[in-house]
Amino acid sequence: MTWQVSSGANLVIGIAYLAIAYIIVSGLIRTDQVSTNKLGLATGLIFITCGIHHGTHSIHMLLPSFGIEDSHGLALREAWHWPSVAWDVLGAGVALFYLSLRGSYASVLRGAQLFEDLKVRERQALEINDNIVQGLTVAKYALDQGKDDTSKRAVEDTLKKARTLITELLGEQGSELELAKPGELRRQRPATVSGDGT
Repeated sequence: MTWQVSSGANLVIGIAYLAIAYIIVSGLIRTDQVSTNKLGLATGLIFITCGIHHGTHSIHMLLPSFGIEDSHGLALREAWHWPSVAWDVLGAGVALFYLSLRGSYASVLRGAQLFEDLKVRERQALEINDNIVQGLTVAKYALDQGKDDTSKRAVEDTLKKARTLITELLGEQGSELELAKPGELRRQRPATVSGDGT
């Protein structure tokens, strides 16, 4: 009975790991990061090799059951013992748990977003510069020239753009990017504004 449990667990691990590898590598291909995201590619390759490794263990052990002579499979059946089978069952559970998280973290586990995407960070930095920094610059120059109405409009417009940008980054209520619970994001230090007396 030991080898049957081990074979089943290794088959589950193999299939799950190959599915995880597909999620990661297809995400890298889709976002054109195969050559630039080396960590993502290496992680995908690790899952591919581990998936094949566990899958072949299972196949070798199953072949004699179908009348195919496989001395390695028979040797594997004899070599497996309960402590190693327990690890295989645990490994299968972890692999399935990882895959089950796709529903909760769909945007993250689509693939390349599992890793830092420099293109996304560059785009976000440009949006902050274009929408916030430039708006505040307009407001400051208008204020310096005594154009209070222009300064007020620039500040209001910049605040609206900042709220939109933050909503896009953190996710609207009900979206897959929405924070799971209040207090999930905490600042490392309190915000301060120059001239506010703090």
